[in-house]
Amino acid sequence: MSDAAPFNESDRPIVAFFDVDNTLIRGASVYYVGREAFRRGIISWRDIALFAWHQFRFLAVGENRAHLATAKDRALGLVGGHTETDLIALAEEIYDKYLAPKLWPETVELAREHLLKGHEVWLITATPQLVAQVIADRLGLTGAIGTRVQALDGVFTGALDGHVIHGAEKATVAENFASELGADLAECWAYSDSSNDIPLLSLVGNRVVVNPDAKMLAHAQAKNWTVLPLRRSSIRDARKEVKKEARAVRRTR
Repeated sequence: MSDAAPFNESDRPIVAFFDVDNTLIRGASVYYVGREAFRRGIISWRDIALFAWHQFRFLAVGENRAHLATAKDRALGLVGGHTETDLIALAEEIYDKYLAPKLWPETVELAREHLLKGHEVWLITATPQLVAQVIADRLGLTGAIGTRVQALDGVFTGALDGHVIHGAEKATVAENFASELGADLAECWAYSDSSNDIPLLSLVGNRVVVNPDAKMLAHAQAKNWTVLPLRRSSIRDARKEVKKEARAVRRTR
């Protein structure tokens, strides 16, 4: 006879997935990676000018595939030839100097509300995994799922290890991840600003559109999804909804 404890619904995990760029922080995180890389002489003035242009476009009109592809290729070029230890140190400095001041405190409070309910809070983002993990660690979140770069003998090659965690790929990764955890997607949550994350938000039972771009706003209104402007009153209402409606989970790990 098995000694395993009987399954208890309260033990089944609930995951809250949070996008990073313009959802948790203002702007594109890869831009801040570029700024620090320029300061250290890793990239040129032309590179940082292009990073700055993409940041401006991102803040003005939101991300698109062409901008993402260019930013991705440049970000991958930054890490090539560097060790994981070096890049973790770089990511820590980027967080302290650039990312922490750009955090949306309202979204951070929402993430912490989920933690108080016993939920797992995972960042899911096209941002490089090393940077995303530093953000998650500093905020006390469960973890991060970011874009991974191939490494050989502890040195990054500058090639992708898998796919960019973006668009439909982000939804596929989230679905597989929730399945591995044994989470019911109908009870899970997702937060994002970008229309590129419509597949992710469509996957879960509780979707919240944060600070949306125009296309996301139109889609959310058509689907009657919760739209959350980054205002204190809106965040208070959202936190009350999580506190009242979300099932609490007894933490097992």
